[in-house]
Amino acid sequence: MEVLTRAWRKVASERQTESGKRVGFDGIFRRYTETDIDAHGMCVCIGQSAEGIPNSGGNTVSIAPDSMESCPGLFSLESLCRTERRRRKYYGQRGILEVNEMKIKGTQLFVKALVEEKVDTLFAYPGGMAIDLFDALYGEKDFRVVLPRHEQGLVHAADGYARATGKTGVCLVTSGPGATNLVTGIATANYDSVPLVCFTGQVPTNLIGNDAFQEVDIVGICRSICKYAVTVRRREDLGRIIKEAFYIARTGKPGPVLVDFPKDIQQALGSDEYPSEVSIRGYKPSTGVHMGQLKKAAEMVANAKRPLFLVGGGVNISRGGAAMTKLAEALNIPVVTTIMGKGALPTDHPLYIGNMGMHGNVASNTAVSECDLLFSIGTRFNDRITGKISEFAKNAKIVHIDIDAASISRNIVVDVPIVADAREAIEKFAEIAVKPKHAEEWVERLQKLRDEKPIEIRTDGHMNPQDIIGAINEHFKEAIVTTDVGQNQMWTTQFLQLRGRSKLLTSGGLGTMGYGLPAAIGAKLGCPDLPVISISGDGGFQMNEQELATAVCEELPLIICILNNSYLGNVRQWQEMFFGGRYSCTCLKKRRSCAQWCSNPNAQCPEYIPDFVKLAESYGIEGIRVTKREEIGPALERAKACANKPTLIEFIIDRELDILPMVPGGNALSDMVTEYKKENK
Repeated sequence: MEVLTRAWRKVASERQTESGKRVGFDGIFRRYTETDIDAHGMCVCIGQSAEGIPNSGGNTVSIAPDSMESCPGLFSLESLCRTERRRRKYYGQRGILEVNEMKIKGTQLFVKALVEEKVDTLFAYPGGMAIDLFDALYGEKDFRVVLPRHEQGLVHAADGYARATGKTGVCLVTSGPGATNLVTGIATANYDSVPLVCFTGQVPTNLIGNDAFQEVDIVGICRSICKYAVTVRRREDLGRIIKEAFYIARTGKPGPVLVDFPKDIQQALGSDEYPSEVSIRGYKPSTGVHMGQLKKAAEMVANAKRPLFLVGGGVNISRGGAAMTKLAEALNIPVVTTIMGKGALPTDHPLYIGNMGMHGNVASNTAVSECDLLFSIGTRFNDRITGKISEFAKNAKIVHIDIDAASISRNIVVDVPIVADAREAIEKFAEIAVKPKHAEEWVERLQKLRDEKPIEIRTDGHMNPQDIIGAINEHFKEAIVTTDVGQNQMWTTQFLQLRGRSKLLTSGGLGTMGYGLPAAIGAKLGCPDLPVISISGDGGFQMNEQELATAVCEELPLIICILNNSYLGNVRQWQEMFFGGRYSCTCLKKRRSCAQWCSNPNAQCPEYIPDFVKLAESYGIEGIRVTKREEIGPALERAKACANKPTLIEFIIDRELDILPMVPGGNALSDMVTEYKKENK
């Protein structure tokens, strides 16, 4: 009996059973018996027969007591504990065994929580304060663990995965610099309403605040750039906090949540229960739609002569594109979009006028300026779409549907505010809306203006971004396209066609360079059946180029397009147009031996570094350099044929191309610059 008692006290988590199955168990025993049941319903008898023992079913193994001393972890009590919750007592031949609730480590509950939340992909990078969590992940088969090459690439990949799939992206990193490397990605997701749950390792609770190695107050750092940030300080709160994190991230206005996970809480034993429900006092996301407000909006639509739908990213987030298309068709009302709303209607739909805002087309900005009813859905009216606020839709009544009450009338005062989920509101509105009686002439005028004044790039026969993106439209009928930020992003939003399952993933609110490649990795992991194309500038690509290794190791057939003009092109354009052509720190060819301040690219300029083709080859993938229009299609077809690794295509474009039209900051949408003469430089 003494030997058995010592043996059971040595039973620890993650022991190996005879069948090879890994089980997690730590038992707390008040009394001990010489008979127990293993994880597979096998009755284990220590030095005796199992005859007369309940539920043995004839499946018995006799083990000598001294073998338990030498191999104390051979048998698991997992099944016993599960049964004990129902029966609470087993009667053996020589006594009664009473078992407390099963206790597992915090790390094990973390893994269980991810399984319960139906996580299928975890983006993770290990470190000292997360090593216990990674040990718990070893051998995990219920979800995939992806190892990016930098934590910023990791969080952008989780973001791209979430946007592409509609699921919650999940991150795991260590404390200190591992956690701070997430900050830009968390802010990116927060601006664009992307659901993420980010777990960060942390020093033990008794060391928090003592300037321990790799300790930072990541909750304090992130509190203003996420929906919720919390440190787990008690093991008994862990399950509830994780459950709440997933709930908060994906409900209401989606966004990132950070859970800071101290090392001692990871190691501590506690309940194996994971909550099935959430109740958070003070957090009650809006549900339903105020029908009285919708009826007011319906009456305004019926009487409007120049109605216009302005569709933002909220429609895409809610997966409301199909409902939006049906509504526009039923009412015959034209639609303009923000950058984030692009794709809510197929871009070749007759009622789609185009993107509006700083780099929107003439027809879209004219429509907003001249409409008499602006029906906006899922947009926060930021400065890039409003221009001069006093001139924005100044002749229009404004209806605003948004899931976030704080976004309504914050920048633009509206006439009919409606707090609701975009898709739900669209579907409810479609039930009561009446087609306007006098809008046909308005629709025809906008369609004519759109067709007569399209956005075009003229480069005297040289290859330009319109040619490149046009070829992508031709060769890929459906695709997920990610971008970086800058001219590459604006050209993509101007010329990319979106139809069917196609999506555009871009950093619209924060404007994060380096987003494109890692977001493409996440998108491809989430949607393996769709082509995924990353479009970057040469500057933005270099901010996370190390993620080529991730794409190679995950065997992802991405198509990576770099538009190389050897400049930080968007800033250079502003310097050219508004700062007298003084190119300060925007030339990426500049070396110490160059003239100190040069604003005239010429044949004597140094070679560009790096050589992107050789860089691709160093990662074991094909690199293609394209300099002529006729080379674009064959390069895309070669990339499309590659089945299990990425292909990098570098497009050499004119160094001083501008992105036009453009509404200069602070100007009204009607004050668009459609042409810029280089001699004014």
